[in-house]
Amino acid sequence: MTTLKIATYNIHKGFSQFNRRVVLHELREHLRGLDADIVFLQEVQGAHMTHADNHANYPLAPQYEFLAEEYWAHQAYGKNAVYEEGHHGNAILSRFPIVESNNKDVSAHRFESRGLLHSEVEIAGQRVHCLCAHFGLFAKGRRAQALALVEHVLSEIPLDTPLIIAGDFNDWRNKLSHTLENKLGVQDVFDMHEGKPARSFPASFPLFKLDRIYVRGFDVVSCQVHGGRRMSDHAALLAELKKT
Repeated sequence: MTTLKIATYNIHKGFSQFNRRVVLHELREHLRGLDADIVFLQEVQGAHMTHADNHANYPLAPQYEFLAEEYWAHQAYGKNAVYEEGHHGNAILSRFPIVESNNKDVSAHRFESRGLLHSEVEIAGQRVHCLCAHFGLFAKGRRAQALALVEHVLSEIPLDTPLIIAGDFNDWRNKLSHTLENKLGVQDVFDMHEGKPARSFPASFPLFKLDRIYVRGFDVVSCQVHGGRRMSDHAALLAELKKT
């Protein structure tokens, strides 16, 4: 492995900001343009009974399969929120084999269903642990979810193993990074490269630092924010990493 390109993106269930239109086809082209080896996605619609009837050109396949088609051969999906019409959750798309995957429920209360998708990706004979997270809207719940993340990593992932944690942490005051750095030895890639977390929300004019990529065992070659395309309400984050 020379360098590895990573992206994280909250895709807003495939709808534009304010749910005005379906943007899955534009999202797919946008993701392909990022040319990431591994993509961490949040708010991915795994199934919905009526969208295809109500919206022209809505794909029949689950969104993660549609977005990955012919570009990322391997996918993992973690079902979090289940309702009468369908379900949504997190997904990981990868050019490299996903050899194992599981989804951990980290919901803090019954009003928000949240999960932690953990996939082991094999790259050049080495396992890289990839965790896709989407934390809650309330500070107390986020603290509980951060502790659940720490407990999971400490119990399931060896300390000397490369680790990537990415997603939408809703952590606009940057209260969680210190805990993750101290407990897990991970660092925010934008903090490492530019001295501060990335602004990623709202996508049209990013002000808030909601989305993150944390790594352990990697150096950061470059990182960028890709927003302003009137698709999701979040901007995508992209980082190029090099194994230490």
